[in-house]
Amino acid sequence: MNIWGFIRMGQDKRYAKKSRQRVPEKQLFLIALLGGAVGGWIGMRVWHHKTKHRSFTIGIPLLIIFNAAVVYLMIRFLK
Repeated sequence: MNIWGFIRMGQDKRYAKKSRQRVPEKQLFLIALLGGAVGGWIGMRVWHHKTKHRSFTIGIPLLIIFNAAVVYLMIRFLK
């Protein structure tokens, strides 16, 4: 999911530059929610994309914390 989040963030940046149909923000957040938050955050930094959008600068780090908590709980309770 992280790779997919990184790729989609780069695609959206490329689409924005070429005035093409954009990747919906809901899709970027869904990918992040489903485990791709780190990839999305790295994509934001590498592609310099969505870095001025408060929903992304706050939302993606919160989803990183959420993803980490889910992984922690899975490890803890699936032993």
